[in-house]
Amino acid sequence: MEIRIDKWLWAMRIFKTRTIAAEECKKGRVMIEGVEVKPSRSIHLNEIVIVKKPPLLYTFRIKALTERRLAAKEVPLFMDNLTTEEELAKLDMIKLSGMSNRERGTGRPTKRERRDLDDLKNTIY
Repeated sequence: MEIRIDKWLWAMRIFKTRTIAAEECKKGRVMIEGVEVKPSRSIHLNEIVIVKKPPLLYTFRIKALTERRLAAKEVPLFMDNLTTEEELAKLDMIKLSGMSNRERGTGRPTKRERRDLDDLKNTIY
């Protein structure tokens, strides 16, 4: 059974749509065994897939193949998440900081965001 990497990434719920998965492959953010792959690349059992989702670098091992989108509870049966604790700690730090990247021109912070920013400034100084 041969399955395309973009289809597998979508089925494992790593990306929300197959189109996004294919675009990320084209951008060079998906690698297998350290080599950037095209969306049409066939995958095999026990291959290591590395996905760059800035600022994190996720690592997965393929345990089983499927083309159908899985329920979130079924995903661990088809892949192992080998992402290091250091990478996951980055995600925790981003959540704890409470800082969100605001796009230029999106307007002023809300009242809640302003209070959070003030609290953060007061704890730093």
